[in-house]
Amino acid sequence: METNDKNYRNPEAVLDLYERPPLASWPLLSLQHLFSMFGATVLVPLLVGLDPSIALFSSGIGTILHILITKGRIPAYMSSSFSFIVPSVALMKTAGYAGVAQGTIAVGLVYLIIATIVGFVGSDWIDRALPPIVVGPIVIVIGLSVAGSAADNAMLNGKTYDLKYFGIAIFTLLVTVLFNMYLKGFWSNIAILLGIVCGYALSVALGIVDFSKVASTPWFRLPAFEFPYISYTPKRIYWDAILSFAPIAFVTMAEHLGHIMVLDELTHRNFFKNPGLHRTLAGDGTASIFAGLVGGPPITSYGENIGVMAVNKIFSVYVIIGAAVFAALFGFVGKISALIQTIPGPVIGGISFVLFGVIASSGLRILVDNKVDFNRKRNLMIASVILVIGIGNAYLKIGTFQFTGIGVATVMGILLNLILPREALSEE
Repeated sequence: METNDKNYRNPEAVLDLYERPPLASWPLLSLQHLFSMFGATVLVPLLVGLDPSIALFSSGIGTILHILITKGRIPAYMSSSFSFIVPSVALMKTAGYAGVAQGTIAVGLVYLIIATIVGFVGSDWIDRALPPIVVGPIVIVIGLSVAGSAADNAMLNGKTYDLKYFGIAIFTLLVTVLFNMYLKGFWSNIAILLGIVCGYALSVALGIVDFSKVASTPWFRLPAFEFPYISYTPKRIYWDAILSFAPIAFVTMAEHLGHIMVLDELTHRNFFKNPGLHRTLAGDGTASIFAGLVGGPPITSYGENIGVMAVNKIFSVYVIIGAAVFAALFGFVGKISALIQTIPGPVIGGISFVLFGVIASSGLRILVDNKVDFNRKRNLMIASVILVIGIGNAYLKIGTFQFTGIGVATVMGILLNLILPREALSEE
């Protein structure tokens, strides 16, 4: 069931969209979201050469902006996008952050332009372009396309296979599953957080956690903000940055659409219609523009947080707001930020096995709930193409522009759905 009625309550939810958690449990539920996305959020700036605290701050404020623009109706978390790492690294070596900033702002403007067009045209076309046979496999791809990253975190110490790391990852995975299955009430709701804590404790006991950076980091410090015409003066318009960043916005848009599809399924809503696709795109774009103005990387919606909601059935926007507030504040608290950065890869990998797997399973549920018939060749062809292209990450690369496997799979799925007949000639 999908509904746009604000008074509707999803019977499957522990906490639904507009329900506020008890004050005692609210911080822990929000911290669970923060920990689930923290590794990916700070990894992007570390790879690019930016201050991780800025990425943390901009993700928190960007999420709040997205929630405001979408009228507080979508529990989506916004944070650093991996899609822009390659052009960002290149620009940092030539133009510096001034070029990255213009590219990031250009991404936000592309989102706002598309959002304006959708606002005038409407989103009724989505139902025709994205039926269950397309949406289900795309959601599966969103979960499974990052399975390799989760496995690498679980197995590799640098570039070397480490049995100790793998053992920590499996331990983290198992305790998280056990907590989710055998605990009740509040403790079951924070099973992911408990899994991270247990995996971290084992990592400390086995001596793979380095606390030296925590000791050397001050308690409070300002993030290294990059304000145009205050921190730096752009020498020109960096067209190379704009032209390398702007097209990639369509890649992250495709991923954003996929995330909204998953949230629709989990919450039994239709966010494409209410608050509307134009608002979700505008929120995403505004978050990137803000990031570009303060020194952060481009921002997009995060699957890790959707995975948390799929596990604990807590869809409360208030919990996401809490996570955003913590992220923004932790950008100023050096020791806490440094401590969270010490969470080792195998703990993140073990948790990711659960989070990404649950997202993929949500795609299977879409197919089952809508009774998609795979005896029909049309359905078989569409699903097969989406799954193999998306999971295999068969990306399209033209010059410096790269369209991810998820994006290619989404486009191929939509095209096949629109052009293939209802029945193959052999089925008539």
